[in-house]
Amino acid sequence: MKTKNILFNFFAVILVFCTVNVFAQVEFPLEMRDDSEQTEEPNLIKDVEPKTFQFKFKKDDMSRILSTVNEDIYINGRFSHHADILNRISAKITKITDDGKGTAEAVFMTSENSTGSYGRNFSWGEEYKSIFTRTKTGVYEIEDIYFMPTVRDVPIFPEKPLKPGDKWTAAGHEAHDLRRNFGIQKPYKVPFTASYEYKGDKINAEGNVLSLIEVKYNLYFENPFKKSTLTADMMNLPAVTMGHSNQKLWWDNNKGMIVTYNETFRIIMQTFRGDTIVFQGDAEAELTEFKRSSTEENLEKITDTVQELGLKDVTVKKSDKGLTISIENINFMPDSAELTESEKTKLRHIADILKKFDNDILVTGHCARRGTLRSQMELSEQRAGAVALFLTQLNVRLPNCIYTQGKGAEEPIAPNTTETGRQRNRRVEITLMDE
Repeated sequence: MKTKNILFNFFAVILVFCTVNVFAQVEFPLEMRDDSEQTEEPNLIKDVEPKTFQFKFKKDDMSRILSTVNEDIYINGRFSHHADILNRISAKITKITDDGKGTAEAVFMTSENSTGSYGRNFSWGEEYKSIFTRTKTGVYEIEDIYFMPTVRDVPIFPEKPLKPGDKWTAAGHEAHDLRRNFGIQKPYKVPFTASYEYKGDKINAEGNVLSLIEVKYNLYFENPFKKSTLTADMMNLPAVTMGHSNQKLWWDNNKGMIVTYNETFRIIMQTFRGDTIVFQGDAEAELTEFKRSSTEENLEKITDTVQELGLKDVTVKKSDKGLTISIENINFMPDSAELTESEKTKLRHIADILKKFDNDILVTGHCARRGTLRSQMELSEQRAGAVALFLTQLNVRLPNCIYTQGKGAEEPIAPNTTETGRQRNRRVEITLMDE
């Protein structure tokens, strides 16, 4: 997938921990060891002139960044479950200062993979908004009202030229969101010192020079609260947080950005009650090209195509998230989420339209107000999943670029008091996402 100099420079290596609440593998006594293995990257170019690494920001640049996390969770030494987590970040640079700082407005979304009767897909998860500034060397400026990103001040670059083999250290911290599980209303910050090494360069398939930066850090942080001062309902607060992270960042210094990233992690939390929560695994991330779909030109083109193809009950409109193709009165087999052959034919034509764009896709299911609220929601989710699966089978996108959500009967576009209205409300919306 093509990469573009947009906003990966803001996020660098923060992606793996965006919404995972990472706390990983533990063995007691409370000592951390870095027993991970770093494999040497083959064929690196090391005979290069020293260069100064800097972030480079451009006003109004926009990006979509995907990171995937594969982790195992342990509770008190017992395996709990495995999770495949997708972090999606969309952002826009809104301000540039004379000294090179850039300010971004970003939306973070996390989804865990679900596999069901209608295939594997990522449901659209909870969104978090954040505004922050970053300097040319990588230091964050962000208020405590924002919980994303989680890993901050990584990478940090020195203000001097570097050559392969050079090493440096810089302070950073993780800011965890413990509101839901622990009642802490501000980011729970865990400081660390990161060790860096510039390993060398390579030339990618597109002819760009990429520099490999390895980053390692250990965590060990003791909560300043004293156990004797805590009430019973506060005993699940974290007493000790520790762990380590090993990361490989591929940096494009001409664009001032990271183009791809991978990591292994093992991070730990022990509560005042004595429980141990363990997360360990690996992650990777990349910046992908972002183009706005919701333009008047695209709206007119797709509308004309729909009319030329004679697609019945299909409309196109601009929406909050992008450009939306709505299929009203969509037909499934009775009391199921299995598409009829006529709807599959219609979706094949729509798939050809979608393939002309690179944007992520959000499939939203709706239904008429029949049955219970729960059954309405389940049916709308299943129908969105069926459409998403069919689009995946048609090679419209990879599974991690198609998201689903069910709205039940919450957003009718016609009265549910007539059959005509109910038919219109039984719809699926396919959105080319601009955020």
